[in-house]
Amino acid sequence: MSWWSFIKAVFRGEHKLAPWTWVMAIVTVVYTVSPIDFIPEIVLGPLGLADDLGMWAILFGLAVKEKSRYEVEVHGGEYVKATRLD
Repeated sequence: MSWWSFIKAVFRGEHKLAPWTWVMAIVTVVYTVSPIDFIPEIVLGPLGLADDLGMWAILFGLAVKEKSRYEVEVHGGEYVKATRLD
């Protein structure tokens, strides 16, 4: 199952994301555009992006988990092992 199919299913309402995933998505976007950082870019330069990348990594991990949960729902409750990222 492709990522595109998963995203379409979410926007069509065929798959409901966990509330925590939505919260993390909003927090990640707001934190990324916010001028307040745990590691400021002005002081540490490119190293200051580490905290932003960490937030996106956590969000990506939640998205992968949600996609796996969707694939189990689509395939009638049987576990489907992912062999590659689509």
